[in-house]
Amino acid sequence: MKLLPTAYDIGYALAALAWPLFPKRRRLSIDNIMRAGVASDLATARKIAKKAWCHLPGHICEALRVPSVVRADNWRDHLDFTQAHPEAVKLLLDRTDTPIILVSSHHGVWEAATNVISFARPMIAIARVMNNKLVAWWMKKHHFRGRVTVIDKNNGFSADIMRKWREERSAMTILMDQHTSGGAMLKFMGRPAKTFTSAARLAMRTGYPIVVGSFVRIAPYRYALVGGEPLVFAKDSDRDANAQLLNDRLEAAIRLYPEQYLWAHRRWRFD
Repeated sequence: MKLLPTAYDIGYALAALAWPLFPKRRRLSIDNIMRAGVASDLATARKIAKKAWCHLPGHICEALRVPSVVRADNWRDHLDFTQAHPEAVKLLLDRTDTPIILVSSHHGVWEAATNVISFARPMIAIARVMNNKLVAWWMKKHHFRGRVTVIDKNNGFSADIMRKWREERSAMTILMDQHTSGGAMLKFMGRPAKTFTSAARLAMRTGYPIVVGSFVRIAPYRYALVGGEPLVFAKDSDRDANAQLLNDRLEAAIRLYPEQYLWAHRRWRFD
């Protein structure tokens, strides 16, 4: 019996058709993969680059369907925890009596994960808010449904957001690999990169634990959490050393599933 294409398949196929039309992004992806040491030869780097390019639209298309497939009565059936530290799983999904910081990157299925995790605990996602009000309304109604609060990454952590985080015991979700002209110059995938230190600073200031890792796609509407044990940073610890540890944890997850990372973005602009 021939299976009908999924939302992921459709997005992936459309991206594959568009792949030849973006030579600059293609070259950038291949260069990033080679310089990160993910592939040792050009042919392998090209294959990973194309899969990663196609994964993003596939993931976005599938994420838009997640609210219709993953529900309050079945969400745990869509998750695999065998590649994650048991304490991280417990803290993220079961021990919801304390606020936490969830640090991830543009790897795996970050859009879908936000919706799925919100069944376990409220989510506060730091992201770029859409300028178009109609698009922002549509995303809220059809995508970020349930206990998900999206805050503009340009507005910082207001007193109201900090209070909401504390009172609702939410997961403050930060994608740490976004480009910044400020931040600290640290190593990411073996290369120097300006890095946001907000996650490390928040953890040092509040004492709340950090779960670091990725949700990766392993089958249609089925996702695996990949990551190590939770981290807790002391108030007087080294901020940059803590942020570097977060980078190292993210890197470890990416190297396991490099075809699901956003290699086409200009993460490294200073080397």
